[in-house]
Amino acid sequence: MITSDAPLPPRLGSLTFHGPLSEERAESLVRRIADAGPADVLDIGCGWGELLLRVLDAVPGAKGIGIDINAEDLARGRALAAERGLADRSVFVEESARGTERGPVDAILCLGSSQALCDPEVHDPAEALRELRRLVRPGGLVVLGEGFWERTPTETELAGMWPGAATGDHLSLGGLVDLAIEAGFRPVWIETAGRDEWEAFESGYRYDTELWLAAHPDHPLAAETRERVDRQRSSWLNGYRNVLGIAYLTLVATA
Repeated sequence: MITSDAPLPPRLGSLTFHGPLSEERAESLVRRIADAGPADVLDIGCGWGELLLRVLDAVPGAKGIGIDINAEDLARGRALAAERGLADRSVFVEESARGTERGPVDAILCLGSSQALCDPEVHDPAEALRELRRLVRPGGLVVLGEGFWERTPTETELAGMWPGAATGDHLSLGGLVDLAIEAGFRPVWIETAGRDEWEAFESGYRYDTELWLAAHPDHPLAAETRERVDRQRSSWLNGYRNVLGIAYLTLVATA
């Protein structure tokens, strides 16, 4: 018998980063930013701000602002900042990034969240890159985590992805880098997530929820949760696996 106090489905507790990002790659990204010695860092679509907090830890005196619209993630970020003694140098704000006036800053993190800078009806990487250029000082760094097609998806693969998936949803890696240059950046480092990073992220994304479903098959929310998790897993395995890539571009703003 399921009671009213039965635990609710967990959310993302097994993820360190909300994306296919390994510890090794995160360390190199943080080191690259820290070497530039930024005084202020903006994290757009920060989630719980794990990378932001690591940058602040690596750059004594730097201050950071994380903005997101998910209150639960922001609360997790504040708790992590307090645990690491960074609460006095970090702020987590629940607000939209569209048209934000929280710049200019010396460094920006935008990992898998460039859509927060665009028209909500149309994800336009060119518009997002122009916004990032507006928000960073000349000579400042932007670390952009952005999707791209490893190759053109087939119709069968598109049908297995998210609703309405189309080839125009993403660019090639070359096309994405070209847009960054047009927006006023120089690409100082170009790297892409590997298969191990993807598999760790995808499995970690569902891990806690799968354990919960196995333990609570008759919970009032089990059917809804199971349908959501199964649909998301299928979209990866039968759709975008080995087709959708994630590029991590370290960009420097030109004068």
